[in-house]
Amino acid sequence: MQLFVGLGNPGAKYARTRHNIGFMAVDRIAEDHGFSPWKAKFQGQITEGRLGGDKVLLLKPETFMNLSGQSVGEAMRFYKLTPADVTVFHDELDLAPGKIRLKQGGGHAGHNGLRSIHAHIGEAYRRVRLGIGHPGRKEAVSGYVLHDFAKAEEEWLDNLMRGISDGAGDLARGDGPKFLNAVALRVAPPRSSTSRPAPATQATPPAPKTEPEDTRSPLQRLAEKFK
Repeated sequence: MQLFVGLGNPGAKYARTRHNIGFMAVDRIAEDHGFSPWKAKFQGQITEGRLGGDKVLLLKPETFMNLSGQSVGEAMRFYKLTPADVTVFHDELDLAPGKIRLKQGGGHAGHNGLRSIHAHIGEAYRRVRLGIGHPGRKEAVSGYVLHDFAKAEEEWLDNLMRGISDGAGDLARGDGPKFLNAVALRVAPPRSSTSRPAPATQATPPAPKTEPEDTRSPLQRLAEKFK
C-alpha cells in the first residue's frame, strides 16, 4: 500500500491557487481512476483505489499547509507505512511553470508544507515537484502562491494534470522515468512526422518564339535576294 499526499489549503477560497496544485493533482487521479468517495479522516480528506494493480490512498491534509505533517503522520502510522511508502505532490517555486521533477529524500527548501512533514515523518519520502515559477522577489512569494492561476496558465495546468493522471500507475509501480515520460507526452507532445513538404511546382516552360508573318509578294521576295 502507498500513500499519495497532495498539499494545499482547505476551502473554496484557496481551491485554484498555485499553492494548491498538489490538491489538484490527487483530485485528478481520484477522478480519472475511479477512487472511492472522499471522506474525512486523519485531519484531512482521504480516498482509496488502485493504480497499476497496487492499492493507493490519496490524502489531502486540511490542517492548512504549515501543519500538513500532522495529517500525514497520522495516516502513515494508522496504516503502518514507512516514509518510503509516501509520495507528496507539492508546488515548486524553483521550477518553471509546467515543469515536473521527482525527488527522493533531501531538504525541504523552505517549503512550509514539507517542513512540517519532515518534522513528523522525517525526510525519506518521495516528492513530486510541480513547477509554478517564481514571482522574482522574495517578498512577493506569499501573495504569488496564494493567488489563483492566471487564465493564460490554464492550458499547461490542465495538460500537467492529465499527464500526472496518465502516469499515476507507473509512479505507484516505482517507475519514475515512465511516469515523467507520460507527463511529457501531455505537456510537450512530439511534433508529428507524418506531414510532408508540398511538392515543388514545376516552372512553366517559356512560350516558343514566333516569327512575324511575311506579307511580301513573290516578286518582292525575289527582288530582295538581289539587293
